[in-house]
Amino acid sequence: MDDAQDFHVRPLDARSLRGLAHPLRMQLLRELRLNGPATASMLAERLGESSGATSYHLRQLAAHGFVEDAPERGRGRERWWRAADQGVSLDDTLLRDADPATRGAATAFLHEIASMHAREVSTWVGTREDWAPDWSDATDLSDWTLRLTPEQAAELVQEMHLLLEGYRARETPGATPVRVHTHAFPIATESERPAP
Repeated sequence: MDDAQDFHVRPLDARSLRGLAHPLRMQLLRELRLNGPATASMLAERLGESSGATSYHLRQLAAHGFVEDAPERGRGRERWWRAADQGVSLDDTLLRDADPATRGAATAFLHEIASMHAREVSTWVGTREDWAPDWSDATDLSDWTLRLTPEQAAELVQEMHLLLEGYRARETPGATPVRVHTHAFPIATESERPAP
């Protein structure tokens, strides 16, 4: 993606969600989004999978419109793939869908997102000494506990997203990609747990 204005997020529907909600498919799509076009063999090597598995799951992603051919990269029989968009959004109604398969796919999707976030943070912690010292000063692993109503939590999420969109508009060519995770969810404390 060269231009912040070209950033396209695809809303998931029940059919496309079921096509995406698989750990390897989500990892393949992430790799293509972060690192650009690649072949099934290249992706297999990066992810520690067989090229047969990556080929199969890339074809499934293509059938649902998440990836497409990158013919400008192909040489001979090599098939190159690229991400068709830069992100997806999940409508919470899919978590309450009447179809149990859709609800299951939505839950699997969210679990894999949480796992990917944990892997990314762990990778940063394990490799931070490989980066220039100013990157350590520019990163954050904070957590906060706030007492909010559902409406306030929704407002907070919306404001965080607007802030991040403002930074997307300020992206500088050649700058380093930075992953920003946002998580906002309720927790139960001991004082709020029902008595046994």
